[in-house]
Amino acid sequence: MQQSTDRMLTSHAGSLPRPDDLLTLHRETTSRGAADNTVLEARLTSAVAEAVRQQVAAGLDVVNDGEFGKPMRAALDAGAWGHYIYDRLTGFGPAPAGQGVPTRAPAGGARRLVSVFREHRDFAAFYETLLPGSTTNPPRRPACIGPIAYCGHAALQADLDNLRAAMRGVAAAEAFVTSIAVGSVEVFSRGQNVHYATTEAYLEALATAMREEYRAIVNAGFVLQLDDPGLPDAWAMLDPPPTRAEYRRYAQLRVDALNYALEGLPEERVRYHMCWGSWHGPHVTDLPLRDIVEVMLRVKAQAYAIEAANARHAHEWKVWHDIALPEGKVLIPGVVSHATNVVEHPELVADRIVTYANVVGREQVIAGTDCGLGGRGHPQIAWAKLQSLAEGAARATQQLWTSSR
Repeated sequence: MQQSTDRMLTSHAGSLPRPDDLLTLHRETTSRGAADNTVLEARLTSAVAEAVRQQVAAGLDVVNDGEFGKPMRAALDAGAWGHYIYDRLTGFGPAPAGQGVPTRAPAGGARRLVSVFREHRDFAAFYETLLPGSTTNPPRRPACIGPIAYCGHAALQADLDNLRAAMRGVAAAEAFVTSIAVGSVEVFSRGQNVHYATTEAYLEALATAMREEYRAIVNAGFVLQLDDPGLPDAWAMLDPPPTRAEYRRYAQLRVDALNYALEGLPEERVRYHMCWGSWHGPHVTDLPLRDIVEVMLRVKAQAYAIEAANARHAHEWKVWHDIALPEGKVLIPGVVSHATNVVEHPELVADRIVTYANVVGREQVIAGTDCGLGGRGHPQIAWAKLQSLAEGAARATQQLWTSSR
């Protein structure tokens, strides 16, 4: 994995705005079912090439395919990073009547993931205004109803082929491909499992299946990015609410399953993205980074991408005064955020980068984004933020390298 050895490198969290015609093709292909996808496949290839060139033109160093192979069927769609996996795994479908996970756990029973965050109940009036029905009738998620196996080889290969073609002749330092982490598959489906007898067996089956996607990405020569908002997010979804110590044990079990899936892969080809979700809400029930950071650092990855710019987590750079980033590891703090339409000034971006560099070391920082910018706001804003990110990194380079020579 590339590191910031003589200048501050830049990257982003993964999702980028999709072209309008690609959104239309994804919608039409879904409505046609198994009809011929030749037009969609051709447009995906050209759209990925355009996205890579646009990232480089914006000043980014470590680029990706924008997650274009993970279908978004509307301009605002914050769930494509997770929904895609149910087309690539067997064993998921609607929960049989009467067998789904109950909304609340019985007294004295095991903790279960509920359908909405505690915050959605605490701010019900706000969320009903923002997303009518989100608190009273949340959308149903797929349940595990049969044996899990990986079946997404063709779709994954298309993603890898498109990015490989797009990288030819492009002056980017490196390319990465995103994949959902094992624990986040469980959280995304709200823990609904009616097939496997135990949580451990369920997680092992998920890990065994996801290992195929992880290995294929690394073997194709790309950096694997694991998307895992589920690691901190389940804190605000478990019922009854756990203590922090209990939650760390819960989270460690999911990290163990992820590490099992990563066995045999070189850590220097893996980066891990942990965030607190991409919805625009209060986030008052977010688990503090300090309470989960040591579990996060047990993931077998070289780099850790974290939220660092939005108003709920911008102060958490202080954690790294007390928690030492292991030698050889890299932080990718978000220095621009998906959570606001305000485009961060490059000087503010530089200040944020320098703050992290002064705490953990300039070679151990790559400047990034809080979360994916695709599907969370207007494309013009997303690309303006990425340009500000690159300009801020150039200013940080001046302070961290050029001025010291």
